[in-house]
Amino acid sequence: MSTFTTTGKLYLIPTTLGDTNALEVMPISVKKVVELIDTYIVENEKTARRSIKAISPSKSQPSLTLFQLNKYTDVSEIPSYLEPCLQGESVGLLSEAGVPGVADPGAEVVKIAHQKGIQVIPLVGPSSILMAMMSSGMNGQNFAFNGYLPIDQKERKQELKRLERLSFEHNQTQLFIETPYRNNKMLEDICATVHPDTQVCIACDITLPTEYIITKSASFWKSNAPDLHKRPAIFIIHKGF
Repeated sequence: MSTFTTTGKLYLIPTTLGDTNALEVMPISVKKVVELIDTYIVENEKTARRSIKAISPSKSQPSLTLFQLNKYTDVSEIPSYLEPCLQGESVGLLSEAGVPGVADPGAEVVKIAHQKGIQVIPLVGPSSILMAMMSSGMNGQNFAFNGYLPIDQKERKQELKRLERLSFEHNQTQLFIETPYRNNKMLEDICATVHPDTQVCIACDITLPTEYIITKSASFWKSNAPDLHKRPAIFIIHKGF
């Protein structure tokens, strides 16, 4: 017997990875859910309203209730965001880009929903991490996403060496990201640190017209580096590819 019959649901709603038609990269089921829900947990109200409008242009914006979840949010307030669910109203958790809960602060909301017995329903949408992994040609049976690497150059190079070693020892593909305006420096450090034959995939502007996903050796990228400045990118390495 279901334990969720008296509560609303928490829908995990994806958004586009850039300025592209929402319904070209997401199924109609996302549109149907957005049209039903008026309460959302979001990172940024302005961009969230824009995303909702892109998915459902006829949606009444004044009817929306938006709770903000970002680095300024008092964590003690987060449980109250799910109070509508306990009163029978479904809530949408909207990512700023891609899917909620993966490299995204929404994971904390999902954890609390499980604690409160609220049904969590993930919706299909673009995940830059998964799409990059799919496109890399590297080991998709064993991989790890490492988020942001250290900013300090010495520490970053040490981490790159560690990830390369893990890749070689465990046949494990390693994924990570950087703040877009530091992408070129990241690629430079990768090429200067890992073995010349280590495979490096650059997955940039995923789902956009300027999409660029190529896997080559570190030695190739050292002399053929693309300009990645301010372009969202996923970096993937694998030694022994």
